[in-house]
Amino acid sequence: MSNTDFALAVEDLTVSFDGFKAIDSLNLYIDNNELRVIIGPNGAGKTTLLDLICGKTRASEGSIKFQNIELTKMAEHQRVRLGIGRKFQTPSIYENLSVFQNLEVSFPRGRSVFGALAFRCDEEVSERVRSVAGEIGLLERLQDEAGLLSHGQKQWLEIGMLLMQEPKLLMLDEPIAGMSARERELTAELLQRISRNRAVIVIEHDMDFVKQIAHKVTVMHQGKILAEGPMERVQSDPRVIDVYLGH
Repeated sequence: MSNTDFALAVEDLTVSFDGFKAIDSLNLYIDNNELRVIIGPNGAGKTTLLDLICGKTRASEGSIKFQNIELTKMAEHQRVRLGIGRKFQTPSIYENLSVFQNLEVSFPRGRSVFGALAFRCDEEVSERVRSVAGEIGLLERLQDEAGLLSHGQKQWLEIGMLLMQEPKLLMLDEPIAGMSARERELTAELLQRISRNRAVIVIEHDMDFVKQIAHKVTVMHQGKILAEGPMERVQSDPRVIDVYLGH
């Protein structure tokens, strides 16, 4: 398989903070429409890796190609325009706006050649809002103030705000933290739905949840990849057991 076939190809990626290699010559390949989960102990470099992909942190060396376009020299907003969406651990929604308005303000205006000239038809925006609201299970709540949603629903709304921009790669950092059991189930279904037409990378600690959703699991340790593959194989890997359970 050539690199052009991957949604994301990370090669020899390194980032040093004051001489400490937070990410150390890392290689990672993500397929189109793949749901990849990255696990690893605290300090393994998982969040730093997402920071490097979205442009929040600059790489010291190595390459990050998204649909064969080199990202390392690109600013964060340019990466967003290419179709990279990132959700952080704490939801950043507009609590005092309705669910509809939260989704509406996330609609990318002026991205197309005509966007700057022609005003995008409101009907198009409304349709997109309704379609995304259906996908995240909030169609019935469109008129409600976002602040009234449950913790889980706020997380889904934020995923919806990213989906409004039709990203080709979506990265989520611990999406089920603080959710109820039912919300976790619905989130697993949601993530499976949205990975049908885009690549999704999830950082997660909850192993039962990882088992439910992952197409493939990557285990990170000290800025490197320790193991990769289906959850069953990764779980029984002696090196992984060693890192997770100590000696």
